[in-house]
Amino acid sequence: MNLVGLFFSLLAIIGWSAYPTLVSKFGGNSIQGIFGATWGTLIVATLLLLIRGLSIPTGADFWLSVASGASWAFANVLTIAAFGLKDSAGNILGSSKAMPISTAFQISANVLWGVIMLGNWPSGTAKVLGFLAVIVILIGAYLTTYQETKTEGNNALLIKAVGILLIAQIGYSLYGILPQYTSNGVDGMHMFLPQAIGMAAFGLLLGFFDLLKNHHNIFVDNITYKQLISGFFFAIAALGYLVSAQPEMLGLATGFVLSQVSIVGATVSGIIVMKQVKTKKEWLVIGVGLVLILLAAAVTSFL
Repeated sequence: MNLVGLFFSLLAIIGWSAYPTLVSKFGGNSIQGIFGATWGTLIVATLLLLIRGLSIPTGADFWLSVASGASWAFANVLTIAAFGLKDSAGNILGSSKAMPISTAFQISANVLWGVIMLGNWPSGTAKVLGFLAVIVILIGAYLTTYQETKTEGNNALLIKAVGILLIAQIGYSLYGILPQYTSNGVDGMHMFLPQAIGMAAFGLLLGFFDLLKNHHNIFVDNITYKQLISGFFFAIAALGYLVSAQPEMLGLATGFVLSQVSIVGATVSGIIVMKQVKTKKEWLVIGVGLVLILLAAAVTSFL
């Protein structure tokens, strides 16, 4: 067990637990959410570089990191859009329902790539236990979306969210996979700034797109700058994940699975902060799902 890797994984859990709830709480459109997240991350990454005196990767390492960050921004603008989906009665889907679906997709894709392409979980026993843990996490994620009373609008909304989040998964996969192919001497700390540059560039382009197409100037809207706060939490998470997923730390498969324990905090905080009413049965089923996620993720930390 790599304790340093586990520490950085804990940072990812804390940051990603708070991030989706804050995005939903501050409001605005998905482009404002992505702008705040990406520029908040760039601010943190720049401060880290100045304080630590880090060098910036060059050549292919730089562009792989930039592309990784831009891929995340592409995926996240779609995910934030999924948070804000509304049914015919005006009920918002919210992060507490969208995040478990997104998490399930991300875990499946990253674990498969990490095991098949990068050699994570090398022994047969590790593979069996790891994949069983992933199945349990997916079951847990499904349980967290439980609603005692389902309507046609609820189901239609979830189906629409699944379609959006499947497209977003392309970007999330590239976000996790591309940094694995940088040079051996380039660690997560050094990749963080170019990754943040890719994110912020995408966020800026989206801002100009919104201005030109919809005549909505996000740059003069207070909500846009409130979203920088959510960006600071995302930055903590992104750095924690980037370091923990490195081959010399926990590897992509374990690092990513552990980081997604954040679904527990994101689900609970999303329900509480957004004041979503849950029945006793819904809380019970959601609680069982969250416990399954925690137990299964704990298993992967020993593989």
